[in-house]
Amino acid sequence: MPTPRGPRRDPGRVLVIIPTYNERENLERIVARVRAAAPAADVLVVDDASPDGTGELADRLAAGDSHVHVLHRSGKQGLGAAYIAGFRWGLERDYDVLVEMDADGSHQPEELPALLDALADADLVIGARWIPGGKVVNWPRHREALSRGANVYARLMLGTPLHDATGGYRAFRASTLRKIGLDGVDSRGYCFQIDLALRALQEGLRVREVPITFVEREHGASKMSGDIVAEAMWKVTRWGVRARLGRRPGRS
Repeated sequence: MPTPRGPRRDPGRVLVIIPTYNERENLERIVARVRAAAPAADVLVVDDASPDGTGELADRLAAGDSHVHVLHRSGKQGLGAAYIAGFRWGLERDYDVLVEMDADGSHQPEELPALLDALADADLVIGARWIPGGKVVNWPRHREALSRGANVYARLMLGTPLHDATGGYRAFRASTLRKIGLDGVDSRGYCFQIDLALRALQEGLRVREVPITFVEREHGASKMSGDIVAEAMWKVTRWGVRARLGRRPGRS
């Protein structure tokens, strides 16, 4: 018989940040699922001037729901820059927890309460695919091999305990983002996730991984590219060398 869970600890004001670029087919569905899974949370859609009308749809959703907000940017500037803009927006408005979530449905909003619960004894919680209980659904084998290999390389090169440092479903305490600083973060692609996790560990903050189920998108095109992979490999290698010299990412 399972052990009953105690009452959930209130994480405070939660902002779920969803970057978008040509996600019109997915946006309304994912926002509805977030609102159902965590009714008290707010949603911030950060749209990079999507030519398919995603930004206009986000505005309509915001007009009908006071928990939904939109931040329009002038053009496609990369995932990392979109999240940093969302973090700054949330920190300026005194949110206590800031959550990263993809717009394409690969991150299950129904698992958000588990990430928030884990913040009770953590400063950063990462939804992890490559730990016991985590899994991926409908992912091509070459994508799985790339992700697993990248995470093994990052773990060995950087000396971290993380099994899914590239995972993009995560919850930060506002205090964590303030402590690690955002000014020196210039990673644009998926190595942005490694960068922030590494900074948190170097500051002695508590980073937890909790298992999630990652589901391949049904609509739209993946933003993964060769340039993104190359950026991650180059920066992880550089950070590994710096770590051996006693330096930190983004610092000379």
